[in-house]
Amino acid sequence: MKVKKIILATKNLNKVKEFKEIFSEYDYEVLSLLDLSYPFLIDENGDSFSSNSYIKAKAIYDYYKLPVIADDSGLSVDALDGLPGIYSHRFSGRSASDIDNTHKVISMLKDMGLTESNAHFTCAITYMDSEKTITKEGYIYGKVILAPKGSNGFGYDPIFYLDEYKKTLAELPESIKNKISHRYNALLKLKEVLK
Repeated sequence: MKVKKIILATKNLNKVKEFKEIFSEYDYEVLSLLDLSYPFLIDENGDSFSSNSYIKAKAIYDYYKLPVIADDSGLSVDALDGLPGIYSHRFSGRSASDIDNTHKVISMLKDMGLTESNAHFTCAITYMDSEKTITKEGYIYGKVILAPKGSNGFGYDPIFYLDEYKKTLAELPESIKNKISHRYNALLKLKEVLK
């Protein structure tokens, strides 16, 4: 069977690894922006996860004319009125690290006198080719805790706790995490497209 090329619109090594694992069941050669050295910065100036994923997908598709999958994802904390939300990756500033962003969430909850809060991750994935554009969202629900745990993850994974596993996302092995994540749930909704 001829392998089709698809571009994953990210330079995030952790996302590349996670997506390639999820994509292993499909007959696609997955190329990331690390493989292609995309020369532009994309201004994700949308007002939702879905609009940001569309902006990325369109920019990459217009340049390479190959099928593209772009995602935008983030953490929404109930006690913080949905923050950091679409600002998750730059919550502490444009050059902030994952640790900086995580500590800001922890600090804000501490300032409110809270030790935890219900929260969820959202992932919006846009698939674009010459014939169609489809955007789907996936979610995972849990709570944010103040003490980071685990090293098998990135972003806010160490403070995102799942009651059913009694662990944070960063404590779960990838074999489990990649079957329950917001990214996987969004990809499931695109399964018919990917076939």
